[in-house]
Amino acid sequence: MAEALVSIRNLKKSFGRTRVLDGVDIDVGKGEAVVLIGASGSGKTTLLRCVNALERYDDGSIRVDGVEVGFRGEGAERRPRGERELSAIRADIGMVFQLFNLFPHLNARENVMLGLQKVRGLTKAEARERADHWLAQVGLADRAENYPSELSGGQQQRVGIARAVAMEPKLLLLDEITSALDPELVGEVLAVVRRLAADGMTMIVVTHEMIFARDVGTRVVFMDGGVKVEEGAPRDLLVNPRSERLKAFLSRLEMH
Repeated sequence: MAEALVSIRNLKKSFGRTRVLDGVDIDVGKGEAVVLIGASGSGKTTLLRCVNALERYDDGSIRVDGVEVGFRGEGAERRPRGERELSAIRADIGMVFQLFNLFPHLNARENVMLGLQKVRGLTKAEARERADHWLAQVGLADRAENYPSELSGGQQQRVGIARAVAMEPKLLLLDEITSALDPELVGEVLAVVRRLAADGMTMIVVTHEMIFARDVGTRVVFMDGGVKVEEGAPRDLLVNPRSERLKAFLSRLEMH
């Protein structure tokens, strides 16, 4: 595997008495696209939210580029990071959600420019140039001045991807980014992610699109009940699952 950009060790997270993540270990090398699959409630989205410090994990470690995400210090000195520290860490971890989360009062270009100016400190002209570059990359050069209400779901999601990638993050997290889309719009969004993967963007992708997982993933991790059950090369793992739990999961899906 390439040098690890993300190292997750013995990750644990509970909500009340419900253990959602129970000792997960995952490494993600630079330039890898690691795909998380599993039934609803298996812990995939919670894991992403812990990596991006949107949820505080209870135990274990998440390091991105050598930096512990949620805490500083070791052992008895370990303390949760403050919001300012977390914001600085999040600036290098892009995340695209199921729902597009665009600002409705800003057009596509302005949605992409916002973080570039406020977080990266680019001038308006620099932010505009980078925003237009990435909108062109996702096929929306002609929609830069359209507001979210004037865009299809697939177009809004592509703006969301452009907004995340324009920040030049070290790591991109994609959480079921096609699940809220009409089927005919899914392909256009996945095509953008395929190009990013081919260009070497480091990604952790949660998806229920198994063909996409097979074609884009460097590795696939199958989670069930908050644990990592199985991982491997996509074509091997999805065609020849070893565990009964993965066999049962795949049998409920249609692989064409």
